[in-house]
Amino acid sequence: MNTPITGLAGSWARLAAVSALALPLAALPSLPALAQTPPSAAADAATLTLEGALARGAGVDPSIPGAEARVRAGDAAVRQADVRPNPTLGLMVENLPTLGGGNVIDRTETTLSYEQRFERGGDRPARVALARGEAALVQAEAAIRRLDRLEQVQRAWAEALAAQAEFEIARERLALAERFQIEVQRRVDMARDPLFAGARAEAELAQAQIDFDQAGIQARLARATLGRFWIGAPDFSLDPADFEDTGAAREVAGPVAEIDLAVLAAQRDVARARVSIEQARATPDATVSVGVRHFWDGQDLGLVVGGSIPLGRYDRNEGAIERARFEGVAAEADMAALRQEREREIARLQVLLASRALEARRIANETLPQAERAVALVREGFARGGFTYNDVIAAQTALLATKVRRVAVLKQFHIDRARLDRLTGAHADLLGLETRS
Repeated sequence: MNTPITGLAGSWARLAAVSALALPLAALPSLPALAQTPPSAAADAATLTLEGALARGAGVDPSIPGAEARVRAGDAAVRQADVRPNPTLGLMVENLPTLGGGNVIDRTETTLSYEQRFERGGDRPARVALARGEAALVQAEAAIRRLDRLEQVQRAWAEALAAQAEFEIARERLALAERFQIEVQRRVDMARDPLFAGARAEAELAQAQIDFDQAGIQARLARATLGRFWIGAPDFSLDPADFEDTGAAREVAGPVAEIDLAVLAAQRDVARARVSIEQARATPDATVSVGVRHFWDGQDLGLVVGGSIPLGRYDRNEGAIERARFEGVAAEADMAALRQEREREIARLQVLLASRALEARRIANETLPQAERAVALVREGFARGGFTYNDVIAAQTALLATKVRRVAVLKQFHIDRARLDRLTGAHADLLGLETRS
């Protein structure tokens, strides 16, 4: 009588576990289809390669309209910088009488003047150069943001592949737990094992079911996250062979992408343009005015010509010039430091890729076969009564841990590869960017 009660209790436990997982998943309003579609539902869909994911991510980039608007704003700033100062039209009335001072018209003199400021020292060319430098800086920052987005797409693709591999491991664990629970229950029915062994096998099966459901949720979420980069449904399949591919470790990494240095180069150019601006400001601008004076008494007209220029006695703008020069020196130093840092990071990532690829191969060729053989031997011995339940669990746990370790190594391999591709500008051609100087 104990056997059917135990099996029924185990079934209810598994059903309760699945229901408890389904409730929070169904409560997600933004992912209604995620809770219903298994991760393998898109098996017949087109396989999404890394190149395909990057092309989709580059084609649907919400930052493009903003970048185009900033480019137009930079062009407008250049046009505005090339505009001359506006002239000034002035009117002056003199000799206004006080109250009771006599005839107003007879004593009043009126002067109408036209005044123009002339820029000396190259103000306008310097302004244009500064505006162009600032526009180039904005474009360089926009290009870097787009390259960073491609890195995010590549990381999301790697994480989706890893989640799919983890789901398959969870499926295997569930299948092992189900087979083992049946075997343990058979031994309990034959009074070869105590009742607690059956209860423990049921608990292991329930936990395996929970892990399987959670892995399915994570796999669907990772696919949905990847699909949202191009604002589309995850109507694609992922090839496990892409996750196993470590051929990138044998490729020679390129130099640092010059687009990463373009921001500092633009900052250097802006600093140089500001030097010219400050030098031009050190040269005072001249103001010339021409006017006509009207004398109401006698109705005479007179020509008035004048001019003014500030004296550079105290303020020669030397501090502003020096500041702009040192900002340019700092930008040059930052460029050199960034180049060395990126080259060092590229070399480090190249070594890490080779190391992780070697570790993944050794786990597949050396550790996994031994762990699988150990599980087979222990299960055979357990069936003959030569091993305990704990021995079987330990062997299966070691096998699954080895597979999980390999998935973690491959996942980090692809994440490191995404970073390396970003530093070398490997996918800049998808954006139409020049990454080399």
